[in-house]
Amino acid sequence: MGTTQLESVPEPKYWHLKTVIGEALDSDFSVGEVLPNERDLAARFGVARATLRQALEQLELEGRLQRRRGVGTTVAPPRMGVDVSTTQQAWPGSAQDAWQSFDCQKAVPPASVARLLGTAADDETYTLRRLRVSHGQPVAAEQLYVPPASVPELSAIDAPPGAARARAVLRELQRLDLEGQDRAVELGSARADDAKELDRLPGAPVLVVTTRYFSGGRTAAVTVATYRADTCRLTFGASGDVEISHHDETRRAS
Repeated sequence: MGTTQLESVPEPKYWHLKTVIGEALDSDFSVGEVLPNERDLAARFGVARATLRQALEQLELEGRLQRRRGVGTTVAPPRMGVDVSTTQQAWPGSAQDAWQSFDCQKAVPPASVARLLGTAADDETYTLRRLRVSHGQPVAAEQLYVPPASVPELSAIDAPPGAARARAVLRELQRLDLEGQDRAVELGSARADDAKELDRLPGAPVLVVTTRYFSGGRTAAVTVATYRADTCRLTFGASGDVEISHHDETRRAS
């Protein structure tokens, strides 16, 4: 990786540096190779470490780099396509579901989820933790929120908290008639629990997909899935029907 003079470049230093490093990744590095440490890179390019970090963060956001615990910054493999389309209308836990459930507790959901469900702020829901694995690698972690009103028979089922209760909730959910679903995508930062499950650092860029499932004229369940932004390229089927959320604004794209 060579050096370059950045002082006379009109665009932001970190952006030009991102381009220079990106070109070097294509020519001088292989997938999985570890980059020199930040101090050496900053000295080589004659920039402050804060500028270097901005450039590396952009490359990570674009899926070119990965930060790995105990390893450092490595060259990322090409992003894998992950289908999140609504063309196949199905409840979570159906035969074609790509998620693995490993826990279920009863707890009060975040206020944003309670608003989507139309439940009171202090009402508990069944909260399932699920993981999506592709090619042996965890690519997404999900929280599935199901209010007791959606699975009224569950109270009669003696299932302890954990994977057994998760399976019971999903079985009961299948009894409902699915009337439709909608989906919104936004860029976010990995929370500590999601980061641990996805082998990421807390605060790493992620794609958050929120899905509402409708039955009986109301929202019967909500999922909040956190996808690794460095390895995933979300696809939406032939319809391309997806809501792109930014702050408080939501617009539909196709």
